[in-house]
Amino acid sequence: MTKKNFASTALAGAAALLLAGCSLIPTYERPAAPVPASYPGAQPTATSASPVSTLAWQDYFTDPRLAQLIEMALANNRDLRVAVANIEQARAQFQIQRSAQFPALGLAASGSRSSPNPLQAAGLGGSVASTYSVNLGLTAWELDFFGRIASLKEQALAQFLATEESRKATQISLVSAVANGWLTLIADDQLLALTRQTLATREESQKLTLLRFDSGVVSEIDLRLADSLAESARASYAEQQRLRMQDENALALLLGAPVPTQATEGGTRGLDAVAPMAELPAGLPSDLLGERPDIRAAEQQLIAANANIGAARAAFFPRVALTTSIGTASSEFSNLFERGTKAWAFSPQVTLPIFDAGRNQAGLDAARAGRDIAVAQYEKSIQTAFREVADALAGRATLGEQLRALRAQTEAESVRFRLSDLRYRNGVASALELLDAQRSLYGAQLAAVQIQLAQLQNQVVLYKTLGGGWATR
Repeated sequence: MTKKNFASTALAGAAALLLAGCSLIPTYERPAAPVPASYPGAQPTATSASPVSTLAWQDYFTDPRLAQLIEMALANNRDLRVAVANIEQARAQFQIQRSAQFPALGLAASGSRSSPNPLQAAGLGGSVASTYSVNLGLTAWELDFFGRIASLKEQALAQFLATEESRKATQISLVSAVANGWLTLIADDQLLALTRQTLATREESQKLTLLRFDSGVVSEIDLRLADSLAESARASYAEQQRLRMQDENALALLLGAPVPTQATEGGTRGLDAVAPMAELPAGLPSDLLGERPDIRAAEQQLIAANANIGAARAAFFPRVALTTSIGTASSEFSNLFERGTKAWAFSPQVTLPIFDAGRNQAGLDAARAGRDIAVAQYEKSIQTAFREVADALAGRATLGEQLRALRAQTEAESVRFRLSDLRYRNGVASALELLDAQRSLYGAQLAAVQIQLAQLQNQVVLYKTLGGGWATR
């Protein structure tokens, strides 16, 4: 390589380094996950299954009625619209911060007429000075030698990425909320049917007890007990109607539209008619770091706080700003573009902080404290995710057995009620025994439906906590 080529290469490299500046951002290191290596009671797996986050919600929620509602919510929900608008706002903020790295070229035209003699305005003599100019140039372009602007750009980029992850987290929450709300409505209809059936049974017992009371077979105590249980069933029916309407209103808010009538039509089977959801692998707690959008959003906020330290450090060093222009200037507008009117200006400015009463140090301390806060928030998001998955796994391990036991109890109480009713009609059993059997059967039926609802909703929660719900097909 010749000396001339070497000098040219060195000059080009120096110019590139000068323009690129240096970075004072601390080296980013992801904090260690502050959770155990496995979930409580979970069996270790030899192979890792496909991430739950890649399982499209259409492949998990296979019931067509629910799929229709989720699609409505994704199209109409206002919270999701706000999340999308936040992304666009963050993208624009990033573009604004990024543009500061480049010179802003502008065209300026000006003209002025003035006179030192105030009588000139009245036409009584004096002279008028005129100045006209047209300039093309740069205004206060900061040469980012120490990476202050680049650090702010990296901060804005990380915040933009965090906003995108937050949108995914919002969608996950929306999908799971719609699924839970829909399951609640199905259970409400099932509970309404049970309550109507119980009310009809108690009203029949009330009539029968009244006849037996009029015949002198039973006492007034038995009659009043029958009246009490019938009124209790009417109160429960009214309460269940109110809860059903409120749950429908809550689901309509999520959908951003009224709930279609056919969305909750499932016949007499109720929750048994819901299409089954897939069995999900729990994986390892470390998998959550890459699958949960809320954790990724917290990490991007940590990266942004880390970049902000670089900008705070750069504030201790000189700032170099460049203002330059080239154009024409003339005292006569007609001669503005004539030969000999060329004008130019070159005005570099260097600002070196000497004494600021501790402002820059306070800014750096605040940036470091902000990073510590972001670290704590990131670790808390991991711990929260671990707890949510562990809770869902605990539910999966126990709700099935609880439901089986309650269904067995319901069957036993049903047989007991039929026998008690037969004994009462034949005058063998007391009214108290029959009404107690009615009450126990109703309680067991309600508990079985509620636990079945909890089991289905637990499957929804597990899908959500493992990062599923934002992928689609």
